[in-house]
Amino acid sequence: MRAAMTLLVAGLAAFLAGMVDAMAGGGGLIQLPALLMLMPGVPPATVLGTNKAAAVWGTALAALRYGRAVPLPWRSIGAAAACAFVGSGLGALAARQVDATAFKPAVVVVLLVVAGFTFFRPDYGALARGRERLVLGAALGAVLGFYDGILGPGTGTFLIFAFIGSLGLDYLGANAGAKVVNVATNLAALLVFAAGGNIRWEWSLPMGVANMAGSAIGSRLALRGGSARVRRVFQLVILVLIAKVAWDVGRG
Repeated sequence: MRAAMTLLVAGLAAFLAGMVDAMAGGGGLIQLPALLMLMPGVPPATVLGTNKAAAVWGTALAALRYGRAVPLPWRSIGAAAACAFVGSGLGALAARQVDATAFKPAVVVVLLVVAGFTFFRPDYGALARGRERLVLGAALGAVLGFYDGILGPGTGTFLIFAFIGSLGLDYLGANAGAKVVNVATNLAALLVFAAGGNIRWEWSLPMGVANMAGSAIGSRLALRGGSARVRRVFQLVILVLIAKVAWDVGRG
């Protein structure tokens, strides 16, 4: 009975994470802490692997739904996704050799800059021009993919911000592009964790179903509300991210 209740709580967290992540990123702020609490004594790598194995399904569903409904510069997004896949794998390997938590103060600074643009420049991301920039898209994918593999917090947020500035997308389009790239980074990390036996499939599979259900609702709300709704949720996610990473720095 206790195991069933624990899995139910994990499923609820996965559902909420999928909904928030589909709307503007940041689902990891809900799902990963829940798993850390519900899986005491489990090695961190296994918790991370289980989290990725549950989250990839909702991200993939959101990417599919947005890809059908939102016009995107697909050549640039595709290049970003391919390079992000490689970058994420390399970052995951580098994480075994480097203490990446030392970079968290810099992440707080970057998030503050992103927040400044988002809150004080209302025209940022207001219009969708959708231009192709293949090389720049590939470079952004490689850099942010590597970051996702080695550290991770805020990857989706950084992707949305970067795609607005580089590819001329609005918040809805940038979020759609970010989901495509996030699928690639999640798959790369998932392969690394699976190869090391660091996934609890009895947790990740039911959580994946719940994550997909949340993602279906979140992407529907985002498509109905348009770029303005995604922007509001994005702003909330940034504030929570800043608080979370700053708290981690203060504790460390």
